[in-house]
Amino acid sequence: MLKVALDAFRAEFIEKFPKEKAAIMQCATDALAVEFQTRQLLQVGDIAPDFRMPNAVGKKIRLSEKLKEGAVILTFYRGGWCPYCNLELRAYQKLLPQIDELGASLIAVSPQTPDASLSTAEKNDLEFDVLSDVGSKVAEAYGIAFTLPDELKALYTELGHPLPDTNGTDDWMLPIPATFVIDQNQRVILAHVDVDYRDRLEPSQVISVLQKLQIPEAA
Repeated sequence: MLKVALDAFRAEFIEKFPKEKAAIMQCATDALAVEFQTRQLLQVGDIAPDFRMPNAVGKKIRLSEKLKEGAVILTFYRGGWCPYCNLELRAYQKLLPQIDELGASLIAVSPQTPDASLSTAEKNDLEFDVLSDVGSKVAEAYGIAFTLPDELKALYTELGHPLPDTNGTDDWMLPIPATFVIDQNQRVILAHVDVDYRDRLEPSQVISVLQKLQIPEAA
């Protein structure tokens, strides 16, 4: 289970990471939770915004075109520098054969440049599309983009994660980690958004939703 891996990493991180720096991160997460209480987020039944973004090798991928082939799992992650994101991406990679069997495709999106996305895909042996939402325009359309507060900008820079360098922009925007399952009518049939970047949707729940799509509705 993904949660087991996330919890194990989190416990190890807490043990080693300076408490004063961890407190800065927790304070920012708490503030974000307050901000997102008033956000209009995509709900089940909503039409998912279409997009066209480059994958890790520069090929432009359009959501509406992918939906002609089957349902799409769309997962937003912060970047290859985030260990929680890498654990999540690897968990989805393990389930890729099941996703393929169910006629669906998987798309992962981050604000990284295509070069950085390629590094993430290679590091995690990913065989699905990893798209670059440079400038976080798609994350904004999905209602999950936010700008890091100044204290986190300083901390991330100190930790070796200056986001403008990784993302090829002047901003400090990130997406809230989020996962959506979108059916062939471009309608959201699962929506999961959690402001705590350490918590992620269990991929097995996505599989369950896709399996239900295979069951014909009663006449």
